[in-house]
Amino acid sequence: MNLSDDTIKKITIRYPADIPEALGLTGKAFAGEVLYLAAVKLFEQSRLTSEQAARLAGLPRLDFIRQLKTLGVTGFDLEDEELDAQVDTVEDLAG
Repeated sequence: MNLSDDTIKKITIRYPADIPEALGLTGKAFAGEVLYLAAVKLFEQSRLTSEQAARLAGLPRLDFIRQLKTLGVTGFDLEDEELDAQVDTVEDLAG
């Protein structure tokens, strides 16, 4: 994603220095996970669309939607088979 400085904002989060290591993560990986989890929660609460949440997480929308299931979050009110069919349809249309 190529965004100019005026379209990107920065936040600083204070956390105990030992937390990333306790999770088996580097500082950079921890920051990425915190941002991803924030995006998922905002999406889950219907405060962001899947597109907005994916942008916040730094992921393509389809990847973001697929990864929701790993956290037990549904992106749609569909059964797994229906969701898989919908994703396949979107992928086919996207080429």
